[in-house]
Amino acid sequence: MEAFSDLFGQIPMTINEGTPISLLVENICKRFGSLEVLRGISLTAYENDVITLLGASGSGKSTLLRCINLLETPDSGKVYVRGELIEMSTNRDGQAVPTNRRQVSRIRARLGMVFQQFNLWSHLTVLQNVIEAPIHVLGLQRREAIERAQELLEKVGLSDKLDYYPSHLSGGQEQRAAIARALAMEPDLILFDEPTSALDPELVGEVLKVIQNLASEGCTMLIVTHELNFARDVSSQTVFLDQGRIEEQGSPDNVLDNPQSERLKRFLSGNYRRTI
Repeated sequence: MEAFSDLFGQIPMTINEGTPISLLVENICKRFGSLEVLRGISLTAYENDVITLLGASGSGKSTLLRCINLLETPDSGKVYVRGELIEMSTNRDGQAVPTNRRQVSRIRARLGMVFQQFNLWSHLTVLQNVIEAPIHVLGLQRREAIERAQELLEKVGLSDKLDYYPSHLSGGQEQRAAIARALAMEPDLILFDEPTSALDPELVGEVLKVIQNLASEGCTMLIVTHELNFARDVSSQTVFLDQGRIEEQGSPDNVLDNPQSERLKRFLSGNYRRTI
């Protein structure tokens, strides 16, 4: 695998056509013990892109997201966020580690993350969950943070739940609050890790509608999902992962309607295509 000995520098922030690159991932590899989970993943997300990541359980989708924001440390490869390379080095044990923790914290603040299990702070109200990071990480004044939170909670349909605690919300409401919390940081890119997998079927649609609205507003997103009709409707690009590699990628129409590999054909034929 590629070593981390030459991972410094910058890349151009735009391509020839002038479209800004929000995220560039080059040859990311990750293993857990003897299990190789990611085997050289490369991916580019331009500004306003919505990239859906499909694949069976264990294909590496969630690990890829966690490597992008360094919740997991990739063993090799490069990640650029808005042209800035996340600096990595090798420790005495030969393991890859972030070189600059301040850089990691700063870049994480620009990468929103929405988890499967919501991860709201149970001891804080919905409003408090949304204003916490903007105040303590971005340094916003409390009044400004509250105003921003109120606007975002109205956007996700929770303007009447500001003072509710997470335990008093439905799963769909919790996930919408988590989306508002991610948006409050005004991120360059939002990573969604199977945002509907923990929801009852009747609550899935309300969360997907919120994400669809964000896509229509030009929000740049990477979304791990099993909702194939949703992927078709919302994606600028669809990526199918299998055993830690990109098996196919392209427009959702090409990937979902004209699969080339037998593995993708089997995956599509075996999945129930839910509608919103």
